[in-house]
Amino acid sequence: MTLHRPESLDAALALLAQGGVLLAGGTDVYPALRDGAPPAQMIDVTRVDGLRGITRKDGLWRIGGATTWTDILRADLPDCFNGLKLAAREVGSVQIQNAGTVAGNICNASPAADGVPPLLTLNAEVEIAGARGVRHVPLAGFITGPRQTDLRAGEIVTALRIPDAPGQAAFQKLGARKYLVISIAMVAVVVDAPDGRIDRAAVAVGACSPVARRLPALEAALVGASANDLSSICATAPIDLSPIDDVRASAAYRHEAVRTLISRTLLQAMEASHVA
Repeated sequence: MTLHRPESLDAALALLAQGGVLLAGGTDVYPALRDGAPPAQMIDVTRVDGLRGITRKDGLWRIGGATTWTDILRADLPDCFNGLKLAAREVGSVQIQNAGTVAGNICNASPAADGVPPLLTLNAEVEIAGARGVRHVPLAGFITGPRQTDLRAGEIVTALRIPDAPGQAAFQKLGARKYLVISIAMVAVVVDAPDGRIDRAAVAVGACSPVARRLPALEAALVGASANDLSSICATAPIDLSPIDDVRASAAYRHEAVRTLISRTLLQAMEASHVA
């Protein structure tokens, strides 16, 4: 195996066009090999200029594709990013957080990827570079199915772009144990409730559908709600999910448990908003 370490995006794209396989943190790539042989050529993009780091310009945050989850945790970000920070603490162990990248998490396209629900609540957009230039795709349209994305041959995810937004965020996941666990269900929310009643809510659920998804009907039902209303609204509002039976939980359990998890996560965000 030949390992390439380009320092420019053009060089990385040229290597990719020759048939190389992209490598960032490697926390998904290497386990997927199991006992198989590695690809003949791998392209380590962690040295590519501009692919790591968090910047803000003209009301838009840019998170480079090679930015690690530890970078997210240490960054000075507004309150609406708190759900993403909480999710970052759930991405495997500290060692995985030090190596695993934001772009790798979305490109792996697992239904239980911890980073996806909070990024959906932030209206994240995926920045993609290829031989024909740069294009931008909403994250909700980038992940098209389990292990499937809109990434085309010869393209690299270079960043996530997130607009400024008011509000407080939260994230919770349900698993068979506290740490180092694949979710049974996970919920991310962003709530803007300056006077104790919700002006705007964004709610996303992971591990309960082929792809993580926002819940627009529930979001609409939450407008005007106070903390005391959350339990009843979450118990009755339409929730468009399609959980499956697997070794972690039954579909019926997921469908019922996620309503409680949504209510708890919303309450967590509203309580944080009140403190702030």
